[in-house]
Amino acid sequence: MIDSELTYHILRKRISAFMLAISFLFLGIIIRLFWVQVIDAKQLQQKAYDQWTRDLPITAERGKIYDANGATLAVSFTTYDIYVRGREVKDVPKVASLLSQKLNLNYQNVYDKVSIRNVSEILIKLQVDRKTAKEIASQNLDGIFLSESIKRYYPYGDLLTQIVGFTTVDNVGQSGVEAYYNDLLAGENGQFVVQSDLQGKELNNSLRTFIDGKSGDNITLTIDVNIQKIVEDTLNDAMNEQKAVSASCLIMDAQNGEIIASSTKPSFNLNDIPRKNASELMSKTKNKLVVDVYEPGSTFKILTMSSALESGSAHLNDHFYCGGASIVDGQRIKCWRSIGHGSQDLTTGLVNSCNCVFMALAQRMGTEKFYSYLKKFGLGQKTGVDIASESSGILMNSKNVKNVDLARIGFGQAVAVTPLQLVTAVCSAVNGGNLFTPTIVKKISTYDNKTKSIHDPKPKSRTISRQTSKTLNEMLKKVVNKKEEYSFIPGFDVGGKTATAQKYQNGAIARGKYVSSFIGTYPASNPKYVMLFLVDEPGAGAYYGSVVAAPYAKQVFSNMFEYLNEKPIKEVNVKYVDMPELVGLPLLDAINKLKELNLDYEIDGEGGIITKQLPPKNTKLQQGTTVVLVTN
Repeated sequence: MIDSELTYHILRKRISAFMLAISFLFLGIIIRLFWVQVIDAKQLQQKAYDQWTRDLPITAERGKIYDANGATLAVSFTTYDIYVRGREVKDVPKVASLLSQKLNLNYQNVYDKVSIRNVSEILIKLQVDRKTAKEIASQNLDGIFLSESIKRYYPYGDLLTQIVGFTTVDNVGQSGVEAYYNDLLAGENGQFVVQSDLQGKELNNSLRTFIDGKSGDNITLTIDVNIQKIVEDTLNDAMNEQKAVSASCLIMDAQNGEIIASSTKPSFNLNDIPRKNASELMSKTKNKLVVDVYEPGSTFKILTMSSALESGSAHLNDHFYCGGASIVDGQRIKCWRSIGHGSQDLTTGLVNSCNCVFMALAQRMGTEKFYSYLKKFGLGQKTGVDIASESSGILMNSKNVKNVDLARIGFGQAVAVTPLQLVTAVCSAVNGGNLFTPTIVKKISTYDNKTKSIHDPKPKSRTISRQTSKTLNEMLKKVVNKKEEYSFIPGFDVGGKTATAQKYQNGAIARGKYVSSFIGTYPASNPKYVMLFLVDEPGAGAYYGSVVAAPYAKQVFSNMFEYLNEKPIKEVNVKYVDMPELVGLPLLDAINKLKELNLDYEIDGEGGIITKQLPPKNTKLQQGTTVVLVTN
C-alpha cells in the first residue's frame, strides 16, 4: 500500500514537472513569436526586403556657382559609370576587348574583372563621356550596365582656384566654396529600387520604385569674374617678372565687405586637379590670403595713424624729428632711411613712411589705448569670413608688450596679420569707420533660381569717426600723389601705401627674403575699393614695395577703370623720362643727374658710391618719381 502511494506520488511529481516544462516551452515560443512579429518585425522585413531588392542611387543635381553678374563658375553635367555583372556575361573575351578599347584600359585587367562571377557588380570606369557610353551600349552585349553620374566642370579653368574650389570624384566639395557650402550645393540624392534574386540579378517583370531626390542650391558669389581675370593676369606678370615665390591680390568693396576679387599664384586648372601630387595640391589649394599670416610692415601705418588721430594722441600740425633711428629701451631702432628725414609734420611722416614718426605715435598712445583700437579693427581675431581655415593673426598679449615692442608694432613689426584682416581693417579706416564682416557669397537660391537668402551688409561695429576717416583719406591721397608715383594714375583719385617687410624663418630674420606690398584705395576721397597686392620673396633683384608691388597694383586699377568705364576726373599732362645709368657714380653726381631730369630720390645706405638703383636704367618714369639709390 505504501509502495503504491509512493509510486503514485513520484509519478504525479514527474507529470507536474513535465507539464511545467511544456508550459515554459510554449511560453518561450509565444514570447519569441511576439518578439519576431512585433519587436523585430521592421528589422526583419528590411532584411527580407534587402534580399530581394537592390537600391541604385540617383545622384542629385549639384547646384551651380555664379559670379556677381551671373557668369557660370561651376556647373555639373551627366557622365556614365560603366559596370559589369560577370554572371550575365556570355562572351568574356568580347566584352573585355570592347571595354578595354573604348575606355583605354588594360585588356588583362578588364578581362579579370569581367571573369568574376561571385559579385553582383564590378566597376570598370567612372565618369565616361556620353559619346563613349553610347558606343558601348550600342553593342548590346550581355553583362554591361551603365549608370548615370554627375561630373563637375569649371568654365574658367585656372581662374578662382582657391575661391571656388573643387569636388571629389564622388561629387563632394573638397575645397573653397564647393566645400564650405557643400551641404547646400549637394542637395539630396534619390533612389531607384528594383527587385532582384539572391545573386543581385534583376527579376523579370519586377516592380521598380523611383524615389525622387532634391537638387542642390545655386550660389552667387560677390566676385566679379572680369575683375578677377584682370587680377590673375597681373599676378602672372608679377610672378614672371619678379621671379617671386608667390603673388597675391585681394580687392574688397569698402562699403559692404564684399570680396570682389581674390587670388594667389601659382595655382592650377580646376578641370585638371593634380591629385597625384599631394604637396602641390595642398600648396596651391590653400587660400593664403585667409590662412597665412605675415608682418605687414608699412601698410600697417594706416591703422596706427587712424588710432593716433582718433584717440587725440596726435594732430595734423604736430611735428616730429627723424635722425635715422630712435632709441627705445636702450635699443636703436632704425628708420628705413638711414640718413633720416629730419623735421616733418604728421602728413609728411606718412608720405615719407618714416618709422620714427610711427614709433612716436605708438608710444604716445601707450599699449592700452593703442590696443583698444587695434582690437576694434579686428586684429588678433578672425574676421568671420565664409572661407574655411581662417587664421586669427598674431597680436601679442598686451601684458607682455614692452616699450620696444610697442614701438615696432607702430610701424608694422612685432605683429602678424592675414591679408584679409588687414584689408578688412583698412576698409573700416577709409569708409567712415564701419567694420564689416567680409563675405564671398552674395545670394543663395534654389535650383530653379528662387531666392532663398541675399547678403544684407550691416556693419558689426564702429572703429573711428567719419572725420578721422576723411582726414586719413586725404593723407593717403597725398602719399600716392607725392611719393608713390609707381601707383599714381594721371587723372584718377587713388590713395595708398607701400610696404617692404622682412620675413622670418625659425624665429629669426631670413636674410634676403621680403614681402613687398601695396594697399590702394579708390576713389581716395570716399573709397569704394580697397586693394592689397602682395609679392612674396621677389627674386629679380628689387624688393621695395614701391618698385615691386605698386606698379602691378597700378596695372590692376588701370584695367579695372577701363572695364568699369571710369573716367578721369581731370586731364593731366604727364611728362616721362628715361631712367639713367647711375651704378658706379659718386652719390652727389647721381643726385645731380636725377635733379636734371626732375626725378626725386631716396638713399639706402651710408656709402658714397651707387651700387644699385631702383628702377634699373632705361625704365620710363614720369617726372617726380622717387628713385632709390643704394650705396656701399
